[in-house]
Amino acid sequence: MWGRNVYDSISKFLQFQLTVNVVAVIVAFTGACITQDSPLKAVQMLWVNLIMDTFASLALATEPPSESLLLRKPYGRNKPLISRTMMKNILGHAVYQLTIIFTLLFAVVQRDQRPQDPRREERL
Repeated sequence: MWGRNVYDSISKFLQFQLTVNVVAVIVAFTGACITQDSPLKAVQMLWVNLIMDTFASLALATEPPSESLLLRKPYGRNKPLISRTMMKNILGHAVYQLTIIFTLLFAVVQRDQRPQDPRREERL
């Protein structure tokens, strides 16, 4: 029972970490190419990784095993750790997060690049 629970926890942790890291790398690379400045600096990416690793490991390490784990067949020795379903979930969540992040990023960039009203600057 504990072995299957550990396997499930590792799978969930990997799925979460791969999703977060794929999104962070794509945002940093694309943002640096388009805006000529990375939206996430190196120290910020390290903090994101540290916080995400800590919370994910705490959440998954404290998950108790259930009796339903014994009803499931054991996984084979040659079964890949990242299954096809996990890869679909990782890519799906990454696309969703990237859509939201890029929408926010480019909405702010476009807002900052609009020409300012000269009358407004005179009043300030």
